[in-house]
Amino acid sequence: MITKLFQALSKTRKGIAGAFNTLLNQRVTPETLEMLEETLITADLGIHTTSGIIEVVKKNATINFIKAVRKHMLSILPEEIHELPDIPYVVLVVGVNGTGKTTTAAKLAHYYKSMGRSVILVGADTYRAAALEQLKIWSNRIGVRLVSSQFAKDPSAVIYDGIKAAQNDDSNIVVVDTAGRLHTHKNLMTELEKMKRTIVEKFKDYSVKTMITIDANLGQNSLFQAKEFSNYIDIDAAILTKMDGTAKGGIVFSLNRDLNIPVEFLGIGEDIGDFEIFDQEHYVNSVIGMSDD
Repeated sequence: MITKLFQALSKTRKGIAGAFNTLLNQRVTPETLEMLEETLITADLGIHTTSGIIEVVKKNATINFIKAVRKHMLSILPEEIHELPDIPYVVLVVGVNGTGKTTTAAKLAHYYKSMGRSVILVGADTYRAAALEQLKIWSNRIGVRLVSSQFAKDPSAVIYDGIKAAQNDDSNIVVVDTAGRLHTHKNLMTELEKMKRTIVEKFKDYSVKTMITIDANLGQNSLFQAKEFSNYIDIDAAILTKMDGTAKGGIVFSLNRDLNIPVEFLGIGEDIGDFEIFDQEHYVNSVIGMSDD
């Protein structure tokens, strides 16, 4: 069955599967290995993952090496990390501008609601009025209450109000959309620390999870962004956005191997339902062109 993810990774798969097929149809030589290496780097698998795959191909050159490569790629990624959280629970959605963060927060809220949880959305982007308007539209569409403020300047205060509202409503998951920020804006980065501290200190019965939105098309730049964010706040998981049509689907491996940040969700389109749990086996199969069977 052709899934949305399989379709979304068509450009990534075209490059990688094409390179593998070239090696299968020709001899494994320094020239063809160099071609494979260039393809893997272009797809943003990263130096370490690429080197490992090259070694696997060398060791299995006389047989069909693709199964060995698949096994190696799966060994890099953790087993499925997703589980419905213990309640009550706060999810901080962080990231730079332009990564689809606000839409992703709405998709998360919709997902948790579809799994039977009672959810509140919190609009803690106190800098961008458009983000709040966008969240209002999404909250109405998915039937989730939105807590926000047009006048508050302190996002931690908005988060505080949101969690209080959740307590009053017996809502068990709070999804917080934070303002997009660059790592060079130190004041905005330290603001993230304050947000998490507010939750931990004021609401001791709430668990907190921080998820970073990563634009899959930005490749290694996204890796750098995630590293800088993790200097200020612990990142528990990543949500890859804008997966549809990306040629750089290998960023999953770099995030996990280089930063120990596992991918938990994938955004594979603009619709509210274009959002799925990261499945390592289906992902690897979709990248190299193998069936899940």
